[in-house]
Amino acid sequence: MSKTTIHEYITDGRSAVQRVSEALEKAKASREYDIFINLTEQRALERARLVDEGKLTGRLAGVPFALKDNFMAFGAPTTAASHMLETFTSPVQAEAVERLEAEGAICIGKVNLDAFAHGGSTENSAFGPTKNAVDTSRVAGGSSGGSAVAVALDIVPFTLGSDTGGSIRQPASFNGVYGIKPTYGAVSRYGVVAMASSTDTVGCFAHTPADVDLVMSVIAGQDDKDMTTLADYWQPTLPESKPLKIGLIRETLGEGTDEEVAAVTREYAQKLEEAGHTVEEVSLKMLAYTPGMYYIIIPAEVSSNLARYDGIRYGNRAEATNLEDVYRYSRDQGFEAENKRRIMMGSYVLSSGYFDAYYMKAQKARALLIREFNALFQQYDVLVSPVAPTPAFKLGAKTHDPVQMYQADLMTIPVSLAGLPGVSVPAGTSKDGLPIGVQLIGPMQSDQQLLGLAQAIEGER
Repeated sequence: MSKTTIHEYITDGRSAVQRVSEALEKAKASREYDIFINLTEQRALERARLVDEGKLTGRLAGVPFALKDNFMAFGAPTTAASHMLETFTSPVQAEAVERLEAEGAICIGKVNLDAFAHGGSTENSAFGPTKNAVDTSRVAGGSSGGSAVAVALDIVPFTLGSDTGGSIRQPASFNGVYGIKPTYGAVSRYGVVAMASSTDTVGCFAHTPADVDLVMSVIAGQDDKDMTTLADYWQPTLPESKPLKIGLIRETLGEGTDEEVAAVTREYAQKLEEAGHTVEEVSLKMLAYTPGMYYIIIPAEVSSNLARYDGIRYGNRAEATNLEDVYRYSRDQGFEAENKRRIMMGSYVLSSGYFDAYYMKAQKARALLIREFNALFQQYDVLVSPVAPTPAFKLGAKTHDPVQMYQADLMTIPVSLAGLPGVSVPAGTSKDGLPIGVQLIGPMQSDQQLLGLAQAIEGER
């Protein structure tokens, strides 16, 4: 597959209208993959003409991109891939979108996801599953599956996604592109449909670490509309690679991890050594407990965040003869099965009698996980693990068993629970030609160090 970088888009000599028109045609030609929920064709072409007339300038002038459809944006509904918001037209745009548009970037459409970002395969969308870019019989990953495939098929050079427990890194791995979950608070979440407020982050997909860095440098930084945002720490350029001490997480390479995934990860670790870095195996003992933590804490936050969608305040309203039935039918028709499952789990662990037994214990365990990461980062600059235990699995293979689907997040959720940056790096392929990604993990605000390391290894291939 071709890989058109942002720099190539800007310097190829074509007009913005030509670039955007080509991206729109590619999007329309990719219908078999179920990537786009809605295109923003009219608005995109209008903005492209402004670029060509010199009325719209910036670092990304005329560069097309696509948005995960839980980002509010003009030109199309913001559905969150659900029937609940199927016709919702936002009166505002997400802060990240505003910053991209201020630099001249042009959104061509909204892409598919697991409804309300609940899932790891994009099979939980109300509009059907997105297909893997390499093998259409397999999942795209999730929840940002549409964002990953739009880049992998070279429809656009970059896309935005959200990552709560692996929703950027895992689909990036499954489709052979770069994806970043930044430090918690690096990018404003204003205008992004909330899933779990303590781990939601905004990141991106692209073909190169340099492109990821460019996009993140535009969207990162403090925002008065999101009080969790950090002061901007993004530097103008990636740091030069220097010898680092790197820990390879032992528990991610043993039982439960596909042999090919483990082999690709060890090969990448060897490349790091050959590049002059020191690599040692380390232990993350809390790893085994993280799915239990995550699927208590996150459903609790989901239950709270989705309470507003009741057919009265927000969301599509069902026909009913009394108020109680309006609530009941609106939520039943608007939410997918996985949404309902997480709402029920979250309501249960927050209920009287179970809050201390489940939710508070999970938060205490989370504190122990953070403490263990902090101890490792006193000795190591970067940690390495696979992104997922397997390459992309077959469509329908795990939909019958939610617990099996949840276990597939084992390697990404610890990073989210600790608020750390993580980068998914294309590292190899399986014998069936399926992409396999490796995850680079760093302490908070070390995002660019991870990208710089990835870029140095990419340059040595």
